[in-house]
Amino acid sequence: MSSNEVYEKELAFQADRRRATVAFIKIVSDLWYDNSIELVLFRNQLIDKNVSEILNLHEYAGEFVQKPISIFDSVEIAQAIKLMNLPPAKLDIGKLTYEYHIAGNEFDSATSFVMTKLKDAKEFKNISPKDVVLFGFGRIGRLVARELMTITGKGSQLRLRAIVTRGSITEEVLEKRASLLRNDSVHGDFAGLVEVDIANSALIINGTTVKIISTNNPEDIDYTSYGINNALLIDNTGVYRDKEALSRHLIAKGIDKVLLTAPGKGIPNIVHGVNHKEHSPDSINIFSTASCTTNAITPILQAVDESFGVIHGHLETIHAYTNDQNLVDNMHSKYRRGRAAALNMVITETGAGKAVSKALPNFEGKLTSNAIRVPVPNGSLAILNLKLDKKVSKGSINAVIKKYALEGNLVEQIKYSLDNELVSSDIIGSSAPSIYDSNATIVDTKGKNAILYVWYDNEYGYSHQVIRLSKYIAKVRRYTYY
Repeated sequence: MSSNEVYEKELAFQADRRRATVAFIKIVSDLWYDNSIELVLFRNQLIDKNVSEILNLHEYAGEFVQKPISIFDSVEIAQAIKLMNLPPAKLDIGKLTYEYHIAGNEFDSATSFVMTKLKDAKEFKNISPKDVVLFGFGRIGRLVARELMTITGKGSQLRLRAIVTRGSITEEVLEKRASLLRNDSVHGDFAGLVEVDIANSALIINGTTVKIISTNNPEDIDYTSYGINNALLIDNTGVYRDKEALSRHLIAKGIDKVLLTAPGKGIPNIVHGVNHKEHSPDSINIFSTASCTTNAITPILQAVDESFGVIHGHLETIHAYTNDQNLVDNMHSKYRRGRAAALNMVITETGAGKAVSKALPNFEGKLTSNAIRVPVPNGSLAILNLKLDKKVSKGSINAVIKKYALEGNLVEQIKYSLDNELVSSDIIGSSAPSIYDSNATIVDTKGKNAILYVWYDNEYGYSHQVIRLSKYIAKVRRYTYY
């Protein structure tokens, strides 16, 4: 075959792949908007992705499981799912395709395979949607709003109904709020429509009305007057941090659950995937999502401790600067944070080392921790220096983390990176709170000391943990297959 013939064959194959991807995108959209069934590819979102993005995700999936996972396989599995009358669900088509490959000739078709694997779905109970109020509209609040509105679909799970801020609500204020939601210097433009409804003091996001409410006292709002009932309130202001202060939200009419997007005192601090099932929303009304760093390191620490045992260790987090620091040198209540954030590396403290024990009690007193704020606006790195009970190698500890990323309770939390060229900007936009850098792992010659590198998008990855925990608290978790 001549080089021209080879090239023509390559062109034809690429055209077939892209046509198949277009068909796949339509099935993904139909399942989501018609049936509230969300397809993901090894936890990576597929909704609103373009052809190239989906093909790139398939390349990663193939490398991850070390088996070819093509778009043609995904189309076949997706078509089989569409033929089933499933309840609202979240299904990992990458895992299904991987298992279909492993099954070999056990099944005569993709349809029979899917019907066998998802047979329990039809027994899953129907869920009732939950109203959501965002109290505060800063970095986390806006990212949570973006994500909630992107995945609203038919509104069968969480419904964003209101955003509460301080200060007067004028036309100028509404326009500025809308602009900050539309445009983000780190995460790019919002893939949706945001309009201002001045007459009703509201934002119209993707055609849905979200009321903007102003207050200085949480307990004074009557949410029922806006048609909001039994809502989950997500407090991302950072103002109210303990049980007594957060209980003020429950005095307001229309609120029955509260979630704090920061470490809290006197309330359960939850890392979803690790300890959320230990605290029932039937008996608890106020929860905390802990910190972004705690969400990053706790899943990895659980995997390592369960497999090898952690005697003690040290956490050093290399963290993006935050709004708490000064833009230029000025007075600050904490040491060093008064220096210009975008010009300095700043040593500061972090409570993440101690906070791990709130999710994993056997880590009480085992970890020391510190932090260095660095001149990037987002994207952080946790370095775990661990002394282990059992002897390990780089290969054995990487194999364990990969297994936890592929199956079990932490598949949404751990992303296993194979990239030799990974840098902080590459992990921006990752929905996993822990991105394990497998190529950076170091184990000493005795095999008892391991240094692990865990990247995390301290805004976007954390926001996804907030949403995961919100679904658990609101009891709107769908049938899932991971």
